[in-house]
Amino acid sequence: MPQQIQRAALPSFIERLREPRRFLQVVAGPRQVGKTTLVRQALAALASDRIAQHSVSADSPGLQGTSWLSAQWETARALAAQTGACVLVLDEAQKLPGWTEEVKRLWDEDTAAGRDVRAVVLGSAPLLIARGLTESMAGRFEITRMGHWRYTEMREAFDFTLEQFIFYGGYPGAAPLVHDETRWATYVRDALIETTISKDVLLMAPVQKPALLRRVFDLACRYSGQMLSYQKMMGQLADAGNTTTLAHYLELLEGAGMVCGLQKYAGQAVRQRASSPKLQVFNTALMGALAVSDGWGFAQLRATPELWGRMVESAVGAELLARRLTHSSTHPALHYWHESGKEVDYVLPDAQALFALEVKSGRPRGNPSGLDAFRNAFPQARPMVIGSGGVPLPTWFESP
Repeated sequence: MPQQIQRAALPSFIERLREPRRFLQVVAGPRQVGKTTLVRQALAALASDRIAQHSVSADSPGLQGTSWLSAQWETARALAAQTGACVLVLDEAQKLPGWTEEVKRLWDEDTAAGRDVRAVVLGSAPLLIARGLTESMAGRFEITRMGHWRYTEMREAFDFTLEQFIFYGGYPGAAPLVHDETRWATYVRDALIETTISKDVLLMAPVQKPALLRRVFDLACRYSGQMLSYQKMMGQLADAGNTTTLAHYLELLEGAGMVCGLQKYAGQAVRQRASSPKLQVFNTALMGALAVSDGWGFAQLRATPELWGRMVESAVGAELLARRLTHSSTHPALHYWHESGKEVDYVLPDAQALFALEVKSGRPRGNPSGLDAFRNAFPQARPMVIGSGGVPLPTWFESP
């Protein structure tokens, strides 16, 4: 990963570490999006300050219980006693059983004793991190959310064109391999997909059928950008269990920042939850890697309007998810809309406005009046076309 690239969160994160101990700092996001690099860059910026540093990782075999975590914290306390303050970085702490309770105990002891140990927790299972902190550390932490790399970042770091970004996605670790598509796809499958499923997703909750969970992931990638009812999913999967199992597995995959099922916008929460999901990847590299495995390289897929249109639409959806992940306080949840054969690709409702987005990549579409139908149902909606006949794709992807 290029060390010179600084993600937008870096300046504010550095300032948080420079402040006297106030909150536990949490950096959460999917694998390979730059969490460790962000922390390293921040620590390098603090090198001239009189603040000690101690960085460790729990992502190692053989670690049992919380005694290891407590020992690392004692090391940070000793360093803080010498210099006045210490930044303690705990990578993948969520892999330790009972980690939140132990962190709470140690944090509260430091509060009572007036020790300045500025703890930083990194985690690649965002949902698992959030659950544990909410349950045990309420009022004691701040989260820096790291999303997948955006087009402007991949262009700056690797000279990606927009078309390359749409196919190869936003994994910086895989970017140097794109000139060898087979090797690139193998890296994405082995180092990113399988590692995330085996090390992160399966930690979140008991999974009765790991093989089925992997097939659900595969299905979500292949049908990204399309609505697919749970009944139809069951028809695509052998030994699929029931719809509750499929919905649960999709939630786990979403919690790891891989794929999700967008809910239909209906203005009523009950109807949203009951709708068929629209499958959506968080990073189009997941789609591209499967396409290469199926014999569809970048050039072949780009020359096939129907398949390329799905990639473009999924890239827009992934960008919207990235914006929400990193700015969750200001960006609304993402939905879709479909009624009587009319469809809107993405709907973003919030307190100020209701945005309806249609993605047009140049391929023929069967429902050109989707935006009109949506506005008839929701007159307050603000329609936007992204792509052909609307905001150019490069302009939209380069916007904040």
